This record gives sequence, structure tokens and C-alpha cells, in this order.
Amino acid sequence: MNLTRGRRIAVFVLLSVLLAGCGQRGDTQDAAAQPEYVVGSDASYPPFESMVGANQAIEGFDVDLLRIVAAHAGFRVRFVNTPWEGIFDELRQGRRDILASAISINAERARNVDFSDPYFDARQVIAVPHGAGGIGSFADLAGERVAVQVGTSADVDLQQLVGKTSQNIVRFQTMTEAFDALKAGKVKALVGDNGVVAGFVRHSKGMFFTVEDTASFAPEHYGFAVKKGRAGLREKINAGLAAARADGSYAALYQKYFGTGQ
Repeated sequence: MNLTRGRRIAVFVLLSVLLAGCGQRGDTQDAAAQPEYVVGSDASYPPFESMVGANQAIEGFDVDLLRIVAAHAGFRVRFVNTPWEGIFDELRQGRRDILASAISINAERARNVDFSDPYFDARQVIAVPHGAGGIGSFADLAGERVAVQVGTSADVDLQQLVGKTSQNIVRFQTMTEAFDALKAGKVKALVGDNGVVAGFVRHSKGMFFTVEDTASFAPEHYGFAVKKGRAGLREKINAGLAAARADGSYAALYQKYFGTGQ
């Protein structure tokens, strides 16, 4: 979605108002009377969710978007840092109401959770150091040590390429740890979602670049997840997402984090 200068200014103002107003008293409904939902996020996945500042507040695209959704739909959210490896179990056990953690929608996960409408289009990409020749496609990773976050789409894709038990798949609990391994030269490459990998490469001061292989990596779509059977909550989220797209606040938020319109 391309925005004119005037339209961009308007939606950024709207975005600021919505984010500032989340959790405050509304004109028609006291915020304290609104239901509060506990949101699980693996806060090690910038720019979607990460812990920042002295108080380790959880911030990011997913966080801001769900707050806007909540403001539109009439509920409150409280974010809790939740490691990826156990995040779906926390939802199943009822300790989290919503998962907002750059979760790709797929058939296997949809058997265990209910997803909102998609809110972000993603695709796996490869990060490699400048000067490291020989990697121009996903197939070129065969025989190389490659970093991934455990349990992610990248992990699954690499298993299909080199086998589930391959010692060349180097798994980490967080993407931050995977990036650190790449920077330290412990792996030849890293595979992850385009949004987070692009941010890492952008801040690497030219040390790394991305390899895109659209023939090997299918497009993916992120969704917010709720426990099976919570249709009412899913409908609230979908209504808030629709409103955010309609009033331009989604486009403004996307521009803020990724620099381009969607």
C-alpha cells in the first residue's frame, strides 16, 4: 500500500493516538471493565517482539499491532515473555489467552490452535557473511553448518533438506543466539523469517547479506493464536485487525517498522 505524504502523516498521528490510548478510559466503556487477556510472546525476535530498556518492557511490531487491535475491539492485553519452545503448551494449559509471536500459520499448528486472520506476509531467507562464496540458494546449504531457531519453519525446512538428525543443523533457543553464532563464525549461514533477518542484516554494518530463494521457500503468513474453541476471542481479534487496516493504523505501523507499505 503506497501512502501519499499527507496520508502518511495522518496515519502516523492516528497510530500515536491509538497506542497512547490503549488501556485508558474510553468515552463509552471504562477500560477497567474491559476484559484483560494475557499474551504470550517470545521476546527475542526483533522487530516483532523483544525486551528493551532498563525495565525490560516487551516491544515490537506484534506488540504494537495487538494493542491497536485491542483498542479497536474493546479489550486490554498484558504481555508476558514466553520462550518459544513451550509457548503453545502455555496456551493449551490456559496460562496464556493469546499468542503474539510471529507465528506462521500452517496446517499442523491449526490442528491445535485457532488462528486469527493473517496479519503479516513472510518468507524464509538466508543470511551469510560477505565474502563467503558458494551460497546462492537453499540447496547450497547442504553440507554446511546452518543456524536456526529451534521449532521454527526454518528448522523444518532444513530437516527436509539434510535430514532431521543432521549435525549441520545448529539449533538455538532464540534468534539472538543464532545471530551471535553467525557473527562469531560458528556457522556458515542462518535461515529465518525475512522480517527479522532483514533487521539483523541492516544493523550488521555491511558484514552480512541476505540470499532469497523464492523457488525453495513458500510464502508464509503470521497470525495471532488462541486456544481451540475460543471463537469469541478470535472474532474480536479479527474485528480489530479489520478496523486497523481500514483506518490506516496498520499501514502506519508497518511503515514504522519495515519502511515500506503493505
